[in-house]
Amino acid sequence: MSWQTYVDDHLMCDIEGNTLTSAAIIGHDGSVWAQSSSFPQLKPEEITGMMKDFAEPGYLAPTGLYLGGTKYMVIQGEPGAVIRGKKGPGGVTVKKTNLALIIGIYDEPMPPGQCNMIVERLGDYLNEQGF
Repeated sequence: MSWQTYVDDHLMCDIEGNTLTSAAIIGHDGSVWAQSSSFPQLKPEEITGMMKDFAEPGYLAPTGLYLGGTKYMVIQGEPGAVIRGKKGPGGVTVKKTNLALIIGIYDEPMPPGQCNMIVERLGDYLNEQGF
């Protein structure tokens, strides 16, 4: 299965009538493995910031998480494994796997828990597969 299929079929899937706004699978080095058409263009320092937060949980809390220049307030996550951000009625979930970052961006009416479930479930699966 191609990485794009994981984005299209697993991240951008319909859950109870809701879908993510955009999603991507990005290598730890910032290389784009696959993304939805609407996913923002990430800046190298945004990837660096996420990776630093995984290594030093809480690093992004004072400044926020930026994706394509959009700032998200960092809310509870799982240190070293998941970063969650909020912006207005939407937000973002970033799950770190062995080799990649799984990123899902959502907006109303999708509840945050659905985004978390979609992103983290795929991340857990990829970790089990060695990715």
